[in-house]
Amino acid sequence: MALWSSWAVAAVTVFLQWVLPGVSQAQTFSFPFRQPETCGRSQYFDISALSCAPCGAHQRQDARGTSCVCLPGFQMISNNGGADIICKKCPEDKTSKTKLTWLLNSVECCFIFVNDSWLTAEGKCHCPPGHILVERDINGTLLSQATCKLCDGTENSFTVANTLGNRCVRCEPTFINTSRSCACLEPNTLTGGLCFGSTGNFPPPMISPARYGELVNTETRLNAAYSFGTTYQQDCVIPVSKILTDFPTPIFFDLYLEYTDENQHQYIWALPVLNLNLQHNKIFVNQDSNSGKWLLTRRIFLVDALSGRENDLGSQPRLIRIATRISLSIHLVPNTKKGNIYPPLITIGYSDIDVKDPNSQFVKVSFSVEYEMNQEAARIQTDIALGVLGGLAVLTSLLKTAGWKRRIGSPMIDLQTVMKFMVYYAGDLTNVFVIITVATGLYWLIFFKAQKSVSVFLPTPTQEERFVTFVGCAFALKALQFLHKLVSQVTIDIFFIDWERPKGKVLKAVEGEGGVRSATVPVSIWRTYFVANEWNEIQTVRKINPLFQVLTVLFFLEVVGFKNLALMDSSSSLSRDPSSYIAPYSRILRYAVSSALWLVIGMIQILFFAVFYERFIEDKIRQFVDLCSMSNISVFLLSHKCFGYYIHGRSVHGHADTNMEEMNMNLKREAENLCSQRGLVPNTEGQTFQIAISGQMRQHYDRIHETLTRKNGPARLLSSSASTFEQSIKAYNTMNKFLGSFIDHVHKDMDYFIKDKLLLEKILGIEFMEPMEKSIFYNDDGYSFSSVLYYGNEATLLIYDLLFFCIVDLACQNFILAAFLTYLQQEVFKFIRNIVGQKNLASKTLVDQRFLI
Repeated sequence: MALWSSWAVAAVTVFLQWVLPGVSQAQTFSFPFRQPETCGRSQYFDISALSCAPCGAHQRQDARGTSCVCLPGFQMISNNGGADIICKKCPEDKTSKTKLTWLLNSVECCFIFVNDSWLTAEGKCHCPPGHILVERDINGTLLSQATCKLCDGTENSFTVANTLGNRCVRCEPTFINTSRSCACLEPNTLTGGLCFGSTGNFPPPMISPARYGELVNTETRLNAAYSFGTTYQQDCVIPVSKILTDFPTPIFFDLYLEYTDENQHQYIWALPVLNLNLQHNKIFVNQDSNSGKWLLTRRIFLVDALSGRENDLGSQPRLIRIATRISLSIHLVPNTKKGNIYPPLITIGYSDIDVKDPNSQFVKVSFSVEYEMNQEAARIQTDIALGVLGGLAVLTSLLKTAGWKRRIGSPMIDLQTVMKFMVYYAGDLTNVFVIITVATGLYWLIFFKAQKSVSVFLPTPTQEERFVTFVGCAFALKALQFLHKLVSQVTIDIFFIDWERPKGKVLKAVEGEGGVRSATVPVSIWRTYFVANEWNEIQTVRKINPLFQVLTVLFFLEVVGFKNLALMDSSSSLSRDPSSYIAPYSRILRYAVSSALWLVIGMIQILFFAVFYERFIEDKIRQFVDLCSMSNISVFLLSHKCFGYYIHGRSVHGHADTNMEEMNMNLKREAENLCSQRGLVPNTEGQTFQIAISGQMRQHYDRIHETLTRKNGPARLLSSSASTFEQSIKAYNTMNKFLGSFIDHVHKDMDYFIKDKLLLEKILGIEFMEPMEKSIFYNDDGYSFSSVLYYGNEATLLIYDLLFFCIVDLACQNFILAAFLTYLQQEVFKFIRNIVGQKNLASKTLVDQRFLI
């Protein structure tokens, strides 16, 4: 993006006041920016004044542009730097004193040649081709005056460009023998500084596998610090011996920022320095959290290896001071739309190193570039959203608590009611936190990555703490809601009503009486076992595939590269060069990317499941209802004391315990509408209901249920006492007969009526009518009995898994570990839900647990 090209673009307008109050104590200033190349040839760049200054007479700018040198034909008499030099005209001969003789306290003077083409572009003298500069005689004695001489020999046997020894040197014999010159020309081979003929048996020349790009990447990574908007962090471990070699004396630096004003004039601004080691009145004032106490400076140094030397400046220092932490902080001007920034702040921290063994001692140093903006406006907006949505969550939780009170038949507000409200509020408040955190994360992701001109910076790690706290609270509250739902599901009351009736009587021998009497044909229990086993299987069925969810999210993050969107830089690319600098991750952006992917993939799965899978492949909930009808089994569920669900499975054919031929005939008759419909009410299809039962009906149910659950069922039938077993069988038959007669309106004092729920009742999830004398059956086409299964709580499970995944990633910064632990906890809770739910099913229905597979 164009805005990241340079810091100067983002600093179009520089304000005179620093974002921090303490900066006003530093003497910051700006002035026009000049560079050495902008100075004329008769000027030099004065580094002390950062401006151009004129050279003296017979002088011009040197090659670096920071000093002056004498013009050709003039010799330098003295040089004190800058323009403080004295030049004298050279003698009118064609010889000169050389630089080497000048170093020996002689006088330097340029060569004066007849042909001006012998001068270099910089105005320096040089010998023409075929000549060498001679400063020594054949014995190596330094001459008083240097001159150019033609090589003493033929060109093919002597080099003509060797000035190191100031005399002609014979070529390597292999060159002369092969090519009769000092060049190894094709088809000859140059190897190891020797020239070999083409007749030699040499391996073909190899291309080095090293690439230039690979060599300059330890540079590409360093230059990433200059990319505006990229949070940069670089740590290095440097040997003390290298520090002592590279920095024998301290070098002081003054730092400036280059920028362009509104009139396109270039200026530089002196940057303030926050020295963490600076003491005032024996107090480290710059380490105080109150910026008003800071004392800012402008000059820094990297290494001081001079102050720690004792007695002799040439000795090894006992102590060196090193800048082990350098940080560049850039603050964005509030409400800017053009990338206006305050002057950057340099933070530097020094460490004193006790030098003992420089070869074995190492020092860790770090350099970072941080970008900050005032987060007060974002914090206020977050607080407003939290307050509004949190208030709505309170109202929602109150409605749920009121509905729960109605469903348990208790009008009193007690401690249990308060605890229930807190659980409901935990779940609703979790949803508030999820909405706020996901929206906040997507805001930073979109507006930071897609902005054309700088208007926002990402929150710093310190500023992210509040956001991470919200995510942690959301996970804790959602975990509480999830466990509450899990406990509620494994403690429901359930019973399978068998409508099958005996098909006649048989003769049966009576034990102990020695006689035979007639008895009714027993009804097979296998249909009940089969329905119970199917119910056990659908307890943890979900609308999404958890393994597919985890693997798909991980695929997009790690393989496709969506995780790269969470890097604290300006790039929106999904692929990064591993050898280039990789910015640190933003925890907010990691949460935004992972949560967005998790929700999108989850919703796509749910949509696919509802639109395609359930309609054309398999609908386990509808299939279970159909199975109940074919098995002549109804399901009576109570999720609350006075509220539950009823699945009407009474067969329209009267019998379900029949052979294959009759079963197929029944299915054919039903397909051709040659029999009545399956609904509880004649000529209707309604088989599923929400039920609100009266207190009297519940009391009668509890009396029978107490006898039924007194014995959970024998582990081995032979080890059970006959009385207990017979008592359980009697209680089962009594419950089956009672619930069947209740459905058939036999008990006039415990009757019920059927009605539709009002739209507002459906929206609020509460029943306005209280079942006083009669129970109420509400028509339910949405199979809401699935709310006691995983199937009906997909939103809670999806958000819980999302928060678990994100909280692990925020703690470990590892998507793979987060995915593994998320899937592991899913399987653990699924196992617990199946085991405990299976035990509850066996306990409440008297179905032997050994048949639940």
